[in-house]
Amino acid sequence: MNDDNANPLLDFSGLPRFDAIAPIHVKPAVDFLLDENNRLVQRLTESASPAAWETFVQPLTDGIERLSRMWGIVSHLHSVNDVPEWREAYNHSLPDITRFYASLGQNQQVFTAYKTIRAGNEYASLTMARRKIIDNEIRDFRLSGAELPENEKQRFQAISEELARLSARFSENLLDATNAFSEWIGDENELSGLPQDIRQQARETAKKEGRDSGWTFTLHMPSYFPLMQYADNRPLRARFYRAWATRAAEFGPDALDNTPLIKRLLELRREKARMLGYGTFADLSLVTKMAGSVPRTLAFLRDLAAKARPCAEKDFDDLTRFARDSLGIEQPEPWDIPYVSEKLLQARYAFSEQEVKQYFTENTVLAGLFRAIETLYGIRIVPDKASVWHEDARFFRLENRQGQLIGQFYLDLYARETKRGGAWMDEAITRRRVADGIQTPVAYLNCNFSRPVQGEGGQPRQASFTHDEVITLFHETGHGLHHLLTRAEDLGVSGINGVEWDAVELPSQFMENYCWEWQVVREMTSHAETGEALPRALFDKMLAARNFQGGLQMARQIEFALFDLRLHSDFDPSENILDLLDEVRREVAVVFPPAWNRFPNSFSHIFAGGYAAGYFSYKWAEVLSADCYAAFEEAGDPFDPATGKRFLEEILAAGGSRTALESFRAFRRRDPSPEALLRHSGMSGKISL
Repeated sequence: MNDDNANPLLDFSGLPRFDAIAPIHVKPAVDFLLDENNRLVQRLTESASPAAWETFVQPLTDGIERLSRMWGIVSHLHSVNDVPEWREAYNHSLPDITRFYASLGQNQQVFTAYKTIRAGNEYASLTMARRKIIDNEIRDFRLSGAELPENEKQRFQAISEELARLSARFSENLLDATNAFSEWIGDENELSGLPQDIRQQARETAKKEGRDSGWTFTLHMPSYFPLMQYADNRPLRARFYRAWATRAAEFGPDALDNTPLIKRLLELRREKARMLGYGTFADLSLVTKMAGSVPRTLAFLRDLAAKARPCAEKDFDDLTRFARDSLGIEQPEPWDIPYVSEKLLQARYAFSEQEVKQYFTENTVLAGLFRAIETLYGIRIVPDKASVWHEDARFFRLENRQGQLIGQFYLDLYARETKRGGAWMDEAITRRRVADGIQTPVAYLNCNFSRPVQGEGGQPRQASFTHDEVITLFHETGHGLHHLLTRAEDLGVSGINGVEWDAVELPSQFMENYCWEWQVVREMTSHAETGEALPRALFDKMLAARNFQGGLQMARQIEFALFDLRLHSDFDPSENILDLLDEVRREVAVVFPPAWNRFPNSFSHIFAGGYAAGYFSYKWAEVLSADCYAAFEEAGDPFDPATGKRFLEEILAAGGSRTALESFRAFRRRDPSPEALLRHSGMSGKISL
């Protein structure tokens, strides 16, 4: 197959052709590009010419970029349209893709070529970005087993393949288990406390099931969380909590139980690390992170836990007392906590999240988000046209003030049964210099928000978002801007590529701060019924409540991070993972779930994502992002032009062309300090970095 247009997955002339791409195209495209790249690698490694950037690195990069772009489209469709046909196509080719990259990572001739460039005269004349790429490649070859004895390389490749397959299966099991539970309610009295828009959403779900009456609730977040937050029906909350907390565990179908997958993933990760000479997988993982070592990371988390715990204990004492005195709940259970928290918020600050939600209507929120970005970075965001994978998805372009294209992005906001949970940014096309100029970047931004529901009288209305959902949107857009606003011209350090994993959250968490600036919020709110902007008095209440239960939230994140790190450092996979989780909770947690809670079985960040032995990155990067935002606070303006220009140039534009610490120092002109994070969180003291 040498006609690119015969298979839309092999057409790299522009944007992905989602209107033409089908599962049947996957295997032919994979086979074609794997053959092309294998022949390319053979040709380059058999060349008699000494390895050099232009004759070796550049052509190898060009070839692999085509493969990664194609597989990126397939992976994206597996995530947002996980129907049986796409799942089968993805899983059929996943071993071949994994095998290619594992084999390339161990190719001694390619490894030697990079070392030759590193030791040669050309290296000193390369740009800083290209020297960083060479250094990263040599490091990554070693981490891919390139220096293993030949008789061990095959086993290392087999481990890589099995890890990829198990991670995909974990994610699929979780989605299937989430979809497997729903409850139809026929008596409206059981819906007491639930807002009208949540009821309407449940009514529309029931209609899709073919029911003439009643309401259907599911475990997808736009349905599950409001039910837990507002439903007065305590047994209903308890049933849904149990279904949520036992997803993909031994209580359901054996085929969807993630327990054996977790054990196997941990065994394989430990074996992989030991083959490379590391004591634990955490030691291996931290080679590519700012934190650098397990002891340093543990100290960071435990220092933070010591600051958070008194606040968390006070938060929980307040919640327990309020539940007993005001709601008649003598001892709050985990299924009561979101409900009691919402009631306490209303009592203490005289507003509800549902009241606030009515102001954050979709079109106004997007306009406000885009306006903030345009003001901060001197660009324009306008609607654009492209084929998409679902009618929910939209497309936009970023332009400079002269109207020149900077980048483009897809936006897919709503939850669907065929879409994996959570929110994320993925690369579609990465910025780099090519023969005819600059290849402009393209990103996927994905969320799982409630879709629009019909208003009274059957009239369509916009979707409304909670303030937390708005923060999530700003967060993912921050990731997108990191990808789209890079000025790097080499693939290996463009955008988020080459950035240490515990610094990659810096731009995303940085953007969250703008959800708390009045000049931003005022301009991105419009009440669903009246069109009025959020009143300043209500915003002031939100500000007063900004750190409401912040101690509990931070303790929860530290619990996850410490569990992840210990799981991959001092845990034996033959032991009971729940015993370790209980031990971590005794050290840092304040809220303890029931013994039947199976949180690990849905912890997709570390078992199906890129956060294994790296979940601490959220808190580590939060130190960096809070400190960066403090520069704007010191300037007295969240949109201070000089500070915004410096953040763009030193953090976003730099991408991975230098270390994250070097980029941070270039922006702040000093080392990171945790003071801003503690101040923003309403805490005091010091933590070590």
